[in-house]
Amino acid sequence: MLVLHYTGMVDAASAIARLRDPEAKVSAHYLVAEDGTILRLVDEDKRAWHAGRSYWRGITNVNSASIGIEIVNPGHEFGYRPFPDEQIGALVPLVHDIERRHGITRGNVVGHSDIAPARKQDPGELFPWGKLARLRLALPRPTKNLMDPGWTDGGFLMALERFGYDVEQPEAAVTAFQRRFRPELIDGEIDAECRMILLALLLPKPQGDD
Repeated sequence: MLVLHYTGMVDAASAIARLRDPEAKVSAHYLVAEDGTILRLVDEDKRAWHAGRSYWRGITNVNSASIGIEIVNPGHEFGYRPFPDEQIGALVPLVHDIERRHGITRGNVVGHSDIAPARKQDPGELFPWGKLARLRLALPRPTKNLMDPGWTDGGFLMALERFGYDVEQPEAAVTAFQRRFRPELIDGEIDAECRMILLALLLPKPQGDD
């Protein structure tokens, strides 16, 4: 899988220093700076320590099954802001190349908050998932022919777990889902729109589109 992060530090220099510090025990395969510069920090055939305690679609040791990209952004703690066009312009071909070479499906291109909803918020609600989706590099937010399946909250959580999320902490899982697929309203509440979006994501798709 491919996991996207923001650095969540005051500037790129601080993030790079931490990612290169063996004592920090944090690393990623790539870092994308705000000006579009790409640094390769760990070879793709090596494990990087970017996911931490996480889960996605039955995988609990995400570091062993993923490539991690850190995207420079101060994050929610230090002044979260939109990602510059130059940065996303550099990220897109990098993501495309990694997906192509490793056969990563769109359903396994995730944010850190998707795989660790109780701990993480990155890359956050300002990340342009829609742009990646339009280029078929990530799952799109469903917008057409939406139907409310009428699930109870328990039914929604079962469906959310089937899609891939760890639902041990339900509100955190719902919040992470909203951050990814309904960023204009992130309240941790299960509503009809959340149910409709999730149902559409779970409906059968052409081979290779999951």
